[in-house]
Amino acid sequence: MKIIPQEAHYRQRMMKYRESHRLAETAIRFKTSEKTVKKWWKRWDGTVASLVNQSRRPKNSPRQTSEKMLKHMRRVLKKHRWQDLLLSYQEMVERWEYKGSYGGFKVIARKLRGLKKPKKKKARKKVKPYRRAEYPGQKVQLDVKFVPGKCVVNGQKYYQFTAVDECTRWAFREIYDEHSTFSATDFLLKFITSAPFPIHKIQTDNGTEFTNALLVVKSKHKSLFETALEEMGIQYQRIRIATPRHNGKVERQHRTDSQRFYSRLRMFSLEDGRRQLADYQRRSNNHMKTCLNLRSPNDVLADYLAIM
Repeated sequence: MKIIPQEAHYRQRMMKYRESHRLAETAIRFKTSEKTVKKWWKRWDGTVASLVNQSRRPKNSPRQTSEKMLKHMRRVLKKHRWQDLLLSYQEMVERWEYKGSYGGFKVIARKLRGLKKPKKKKARKKVKPYRRAEYPGQKVQLDVKFVPGKCVVNGQKYYQFTAVDECTRWAFREIYDEHSTFSATDFLLKFITSAPFPIHKIQTDNGTEFTNALLVVKSKHKSLFETALEEMGIQYQRIRIATPRHNGKVERQHRTDSQRFYSRLRMFSLEDGRRQLADYQRRSNNHMKTCLNLRSPNDVLADYLAIM
């Protein structure tokens, strides 16, 4: 049995009152407008079912995504394992000329996969506003990522050193077979040589590969990495202890690398890993980012280099 809403019964009483009273009197009696009374009076056919709210769904949707485009979406999303939505969106825009927004693309992707609408997250604690770097090279974040053991065939341990420019999110990476200040210094020299902009400040955590500040015996002695920075005239800044969010940009890049690169990596040696990482390196700075308003680091960098 179909349930009639309470509002429809209320409108039925209003229509019966209207049969013996004027339009203005009915509107005053039921505390509504004359326009509303006239609308329901026109719809009323003597049954309460005629006073139920009708569907407001449009009869046609000219901007609705076509079946052909949905077919392309399924293929692209499946290619990226239904996880990397941003890279899937970029491929749809560049290859299939998708005109929709990124937010709408995420909604369609969720429906295509058959997922329910995500629950609202709890409000996080508000942090102090962070002043973003104003030009490339003003501040660069450095950190180390352990290469997952499942990616390595020979069973050895490898480490990825990563540098991310705060302004443009331009990233540089290299793999090493040791976790030491020598590797950090060698990576620093490679990064400065490869970066298309001058470096003014470097920020790292308090790891022993960067600094001796937390070592009781060597706390007063500068590490090889710190000495190299001092010789090149580059400022050095360490984040607070146990606060990796202060290095959030490079930490976020590591999560992206795990999803896009290490989830498919199989390396047999250090040279093989560096070769595959170099290929990923060339492509990654052309991937759009939401923090850059759906632009790639190379696009943002080109704008700065044109006026520098």
